[in-house]
Amino acid sequence: MKQLIECVPNFSEGRDLSIIKQITDAIESVKGIRLLNVDPGHATNRTVVTFVGEPQQVVEAAFRAIQRASELIDMKYHKGEHPRFGATDVCPLIPVTDITMEETVGYARLLAKRVGNELNIPVYCYEFAAFEVKRQSLANCRAGEYEGLAEKMKTAGWQPDFGPVTFNDRSGAIAIGARNFLIAYNVNLNTTSVRLANSIAFDIREAGRIKREGDPITGKIIADEHGEPVRIPGTLKKVRAIGWFIKEYGIAQISINLTDISTTSVHQAFDEVCERARDRGIRVTGSELIGMIPLQAMLDAGKYFLQKQHRSLGIPDHEIIKIAVKSLGLDELAPFDPDKRIIEYFLEDKDKNLIDLSMTDFVHETASDSLAPGGGSVAAYLGAMGAALGSMVANLTSHKRGWDDRWEEFSEWAEKGKLIYDELLKLVDKDTAAFNQIMDAFKLPKETSIELIARKSAIQSATKNAIEIPFRVMQLSYDSMDVIEAMAETGNPNSVTDAGVGALCAATAVSGAYLNVLVNASSFQDREAIKQLLEHAAELELKAKNRCEEIQMLVRSKIGM
Repeated sequence: MKQLIECVPNFSEGRDLSIIKQITDAIESVKGIRLLNVDPGHATNRTVVTFVGEPQQVVEAAFRAIQRASELIDMKYHKGEHPRFGATDVCPLIPVTDITMEETVGYARLLAKRVGNELNIPVYCYEFAAFEVKRQSLANCRAGEYEGLAEKMKTAGWQPDFGPVTFNDRSGAIAIGARNFLIAYNVNLNTTSVRLANSIAFDIREAGRIKREGDPITGKIIADEHGEPVRIPGTLKKVRAIGWFIKEYGIAQISINLTDISTTSVHQAFDEVCERARDRGIRVTGSELIGMIPLQAMLDAGKYFLQKQHRSLGIPDHEIIKIAVKSLGLDELAPFDPDKRIIEYFLEDKDKNLIDLSMTDFVHETASDSLAPGGGSVAAYLGAMGAALGSMVANLTSHKRGWDDRWEEFSEWAEKGKLIYDELLKLVDKDTAAFNQIMDAFKLPKETSIELIARKSAIQSATKNAIEIPFRVMQLSYDSMDVIEAMAETGNPNSVTDAGVGALCAATAVSGAYLNVLVNASSFQDREAIKQLLEHAAELELKAKNRCEEIQMLVRSKIGM
């Protein structure tokens, strides 16, 4: 899976659409960047832009946008209701897929250094990218706003982290940081009472409610020794919430901002609202997601509800997401389309891959007069089918009547099989792509000595890739035999032959992929570099054949043959 980062820069211009368009054009000029949303505000004179891409692409797109904003926006003339201190006021990077916060911080600081050095704009690093605790808060970094920035930069302890220490009167300063994904999420109630909705919101939000004497609403506020109101904290960390009435729907909602879904998830917030609503005689009828959500958040929600039902977690992602949508009631007010609301699905290449074809179309494509897909892709497909059969037996067994006390054991086997067949399915297309890469390398020019060297290097690099991919197919297909053998031994006896077929698929995938390893290795010049891989591949094929025979004997003994 690609590493993905979301970036949400805020620009101090919300009225001149031509300026906003020039800034977003700069963002979209970077190949691979997807612009998700542009939200200009007239009163705030501020535009919030959301885009996503791989880390290096995001850093480049953000830099170009900040550079363009510095050319188009003059802060000396800016007026607006929202706090601000720069033309690009704030620019957070947010980890989305397969990337840690620590890595994201690295990219944020890389961007900050480049903006400071190349654009001569003072930069303050905030949130997770901050170099000291007091700068973690965006409010602290921006205190005094643009009008107080010149004096602030002269104050001890408030010099910028990067860039000049002198006031840039045109561009001001910028806060660049790394933060967790924020989800705007509303929970629907079967009441029109804003007061009751607010009571639930105060129960759950981290800030809680102000403590009062006697009546919690009209009683006298209790203050601490500094005269500040004492608060009763809510039950959920990193959560902001308020109750309101939505005239369009005719219901009250709890409007929630989940500022760190690694601390409080969507499903945790939903269940907590359900509990607190029930205490007040109110029922939650569904919920509403504002904007987009990472795939993992939806998978986590689906698995959470499946676990509560004692159901296997090793089912396909689209089924897990369906459970999440229904359990959270995300389709109560409007249809929920995962392809449009889940970031990774929205970003998927819309061109059909081999695994997107129907089985009939895949067979026809394989039988056509093109060289790909060939044996390598078919081997990966067979391996995926073998692992899928192992998962199927585990899923069937996990909720078989009388086996309820062992559902977790079989769920774990099903999940292991799912991880394997998901990766093997990706290798179906990667094998064909590897073949095409070799063909492209052979088409490179070879008129000069430099071109010949470059062509030879490209061919060898592509060939090495074409060896490693079928070897990965071999390893995964062999690993799937752990699941298949366990299901033949302990799974639902009525499905033991399915495990047997799975073993045959897995063994064939190993042998088929081995042929592709060998044929590509025959034209790879650095034999020493792949010596160990070839030895391991030969061992894997032998072990797979032997293990398949053992599983077949086990299956036949189970069916009395």
